[in-house]
Amino acid sequence: MFAWWGKAVVRFRWVVLAAAAVLVIVGATWGAGVFGTLTGGGFDDPASESSRARERITAELGSQDIDILVLYSSDTTTVDQPAFREAVTTTLGQLRRHSDVASVTSWYDTQAPSLVSTDRHATYALVQLRGTDPDAKTEAYGDLRPALDAPGLTTEAGGNVPFQYEANHQTERDLVRAETLSLPVLLVLLVLIFGGLVAAGMPLLVGGLAIMGAFIAVRLISMVTDVSVFAINVITLIGLGMAIDYALFVVSRFREELAAGHDTPAAIQRTMTTAGRTVMVSGFTIALALASLLIFPPVFLSSLGIGGMAAVLVAMLGALTVLPALLAVLGPRVNALRIPLPRRRGAKPGAGWAKVAHSVMRRPWLYAVGVVAILAIFAAPALRMNFGGFDERVLPAAAEPRLVADRIASDFPGSTVAPIDVLVSGAPAEAFANQVKAVPGVTGVTATASRGESTLLSVTYTGEPTGDPAQDAVRGIRDLPAPDGAEVLVGGRTAADLDLLHSLGSRLPWMALIMASATLVLLFLAFGSVLLPIKAVLMNLVSIGASFGVVVWIFQDGHLADLLGFTPTGFIEPSNPILMLAVLFGLATDYEVFLLSRVREEWDRTGDNTSAVAHGLQYTGRIITAAALLLIVVVAGFATGGITFIKLIGVGMIVAIVVDATLVRALLVPATMRLLGRWNWWAPGPLGRLYRRYGIRESEEGPAREMATTTHR
Repeated sequence: MFAWWGKAVVRFRWVVLAAAAVLVIVGATWGAGVFGTLTGGGFDDPASESSRARERITAELGSQDIDILVLYSSDTTTVDQPAFREAVTTTLGQLRRHSDVASVTSWYDTQAPSLVSTDRHATYALVQLRGTDPDAKTEAYGDLRPALDAPGLTTEAGGNVPFQYEANHQTERDLVRAETLSLPVLLVLLVLIFGGLVAAGMPLLVGGLAIMGAFIAVRLISMVTDVSVFAINVITLIGLGMAIDYALFVVSRFREELAAGHDTPAAIQRTMTTAGRTVMVSGFTIALALASLLIFPPVFLSSLGIGGMAAVLVAMLGALTVLPALLAVLGPRVNALRIPLPRRRGAKPGAGWAKVAHSVMRRPWLYAVGVVAILAIFAAPALRMNFGGFDERVLPAAAEPRLVADRIASDFPGSTVAPIDVLVSGAPAEAFANQVKAVPGVTGVTATASRGESTLLSVTYTGEPTGDPAQDAVRGIRDLPAPDGAEVLVGGRTAADLDLLHSLGSRLPWMALIMASATLVLLFLAFGSVLLPIKAVLMNLVSIGASFGVVVWIFQDGHLADLLGFTPTGFIEPSNPILMLAVLFGLATDYEVFLLSRVREEWDRTGDNTSAVAHGLQYTGRIITAAALLLIVVVAGFATGGITFIKLIGVGMIVAIVVDATLVRALLVPATMRLLGRWNWWAPGPLGRLYRRYGIRESEEGPAREMATTTHR
């Protein structure tokens, strides 16, 4: 199959390149319009009680969301003085006439004590925007923000909409900065790795193609279902990262075949037979790992799965079609525009990795036990991972929504930026409100809206919306018996966090089953072994566990907080490790496939397991570490971002990539393969026949015939 494909790409190379040019043009024009079709947010489970509460409140009472909290303060005057009063009331009076504003509530209207600070130098107003679409409200806030400023006072805006607006814009700024910094570094590293400008440009061309193609795919998908704007983030990350990995592998093998004396058509055919096969197995394995995100109800996670799958599959197709077609046109000119780099005289390619390989082969137990001990130390903190929702503390310390949330929590007793919403439908709510007041952690209950037999209770509590007192209050309210003939629904930010945690936890085992099953099946079809796929899954979990441990130690416990510039909260937002699990499982499998493909190739040729493992590491060690280094550069921008959960993903991925490419793939995997010996390639009779008939391979094995079904020789 792959040999035939190599011949076909060489024959129709100009057709393939013309189709690629059309794809890029469509992606840069029509595909780029995907930004206007995506939604924001999408962090909640649509079937949860908190989501149903929000829908029922809107249906029965109209929209009751308090979208903006406008904090007015002064160091010299108090809220009772005429200058302060006039500045606020005049500003709010003009604000009420704004087309995007539905209602405004202030202390001057209600005299509610909770709206004035204890020192009486600050007050805040509650602003409700028109409509129910969160994206439309966030967009409207950008135009509305200047109208909130009161002359002579310090004005700061917080609440749900400003928080979402600031998070979106901070993320966009972080991504732009990351891409601006990473692309030049990538180009320099590619030149150093390939030693020439032409070869170095290949991965970036495939990366651009992957991103443009993924834009087209996601825009088509957005026509039939909601897709979050965060899909763009994963397209940029995964599309560029995988394109670089695949192009690096294909171009390196093509140059190796040219150096062996093969002409261009033969070199491409051999490259597709070996590297092309590896790229296809890797692409489908990573895509299926990311597909596990589709089982989660929040649009945020399913959108990341959609974006990641599109980027990986387009990168894979580009590496299997456009890249070999371009290499067919270039031929030996792929080595043109070489950059003279200092090299050690007489050194052979892969000599350093050959030394590592032979050292591991001589002392496999030492390396296996030593690496496992190191990884166990890294992973240990993950055993005490705590989960919680995110709040304004994920923003930079100087961000307005965070300053407002901190000020209200510290200076306004009995107030909260995110009260618990309790909808009582079908009966009077007075008696139930008294029961809610007695729930531990509750500091106040106010009926904020009523129509017919439907009443909305706004419940305040001690501490942060993500804190234990708030969560215990939600659980306590949900445990109360509903009034006779009535239905009670509990919503709000804290309730949504609890519902999300339950939703994600219930589906996590299914996600693990999907990823593991896909890996086991595809790696068996690729390598004809029962043990190697199982070992690959275990190795993936080992490297990911080490990453999770470091993430807990840093972001949950607060180590390095000053250096990295974030505020520790004592917990991890649950969707972050789930996203990391899917992405890192795919990336770890990618490196495993790169290594095992060359090992299997040598095993088929020689039948000597030790030699095959050593040669496999010698020829792929440099490629794997180069791919890891390049991916780290792509991810590094995330680690320097201003949003804590984006920073967490960046740091976690960097740790996992470093651990996987060095300790796991370069040392632990070869050591365990050396210890397993010929058992690496064992498959019972029926599975052996299945592999020989349906396996993803080009030809029958050479000297290394299949092992006996049950006999170890």
